Amino acid sequence: CPGDEISVETGYLRGHGTYVHQDKLYASVAGVVERVNKLITVHPVKSRYIGETGDVVVGRISQVASKRWKLEVNARQEASLLLSAVDLPGGVQRRRTAEDELNMRDIFAEDDLIAAEIQSIYQDGSIMLHARSKKYGKLHRGQLVVVQPRLVRRMNHHFHTLSEC
Repeated sequence: CPGDEISVETGYLRGHGTYVHQDKLYASVAGVVERVNKLITVHPVKSRYIGETGDVVVGRISQVASKRWKLEVNARQEASLLLSAVDLPGGVQRRRTAEDELNMRDIFAEDDLIAAEIQSIYQDGSIMLHARSKKYGKLHRGQLVVVQPRLVRRMNHHFHTLSEC
């Protein structure tokens, strides 16, 4: 809890979520204390997602804008998925036209759940996504389980196939 004493030892390094008062180390946020060698940090219990290039995310379409969809991915800002960054229905490979832009809601509409990969992250924290593979796109069946981002471990293989009950 904030204000709880963590350590009175000397020779430690103060990390995020901590402060020093009268040569004692205290937590500045409620969370889990982590010690790595001499570095002591407190990871907050509740936090927003901080994406990295290559992460696979599940987001909900919140807005259909000009040549892009805006997705809520539990980050500080909404993520963007450009029309040019998705496969067209039928797997057609061609330049996107004004007609495609008018029919964007036929591909993804508001409140659809989308699986996509982070293509890039800009200096301001905005996230650009792509769904140019058959494994990405609209999620049709299932149940969305929301968990805290710090509970999800980054892995090389993000997809799992569950057997039918």
